[in-house]
Amino acid sequence: MRVLGVCVAAVLAVGGAAPAAVAADGSDGGWFDPAPEADLAYHGAASMASGQVDVRFTPRNHGPSAVPDATVRLRWSEPLANRQQLPDGCARSGARVVLCRVGALDADGLGEQIELRLRLRGEPSEVLVDIDTVWSGGVVDRNRANDRQRVLVLDTGDTYYF
Repeated sequence: MRVLGVCVAAVLAVGGAAPAAVAADGSDGGWFDPAPEADLAYHGAASMASGQVDVRFTPRNHGPSAVPDATVRLRWSEPLANRQQLPDGCARSGARVVLCRVGALDADGLGEQIELRLRLRGEPSEVLVDIDTVWSGGVVDRNRANDRQRVLVLDTGDTYYF
């Protein structure tokens, strides 16, 4: 029994005492409430011809919670040309990275389609683009398989779907 008392005292000394109060709505006031969960996904298409890449995709939230705002990152295996004309809500974040605001997404809702036309430096025969969520407004996405896409686009003018 003495060992148990010493162990409890050590845990309380290291971690501190946990609050025992619970609000009338069943929450503990935020101390232990888990973050809301959502399941973001990006599906679309990409094509490339003569060093110009067209990408379009639609964000989707499979739920169960709404997402107040989100940002998606597109990372390219080849550097982008210095001058780009990006749509509203998108910005460069380095020689090979573009960030785009997705906006709010209702639970089980679709976002606005994002369309980019980018020029690569030179005219590579292929480019790899990685698409992933970099910010989701504090909502946790435990299924990261569908909000991370890796697409190989060949300079053939063909459309590649993801």
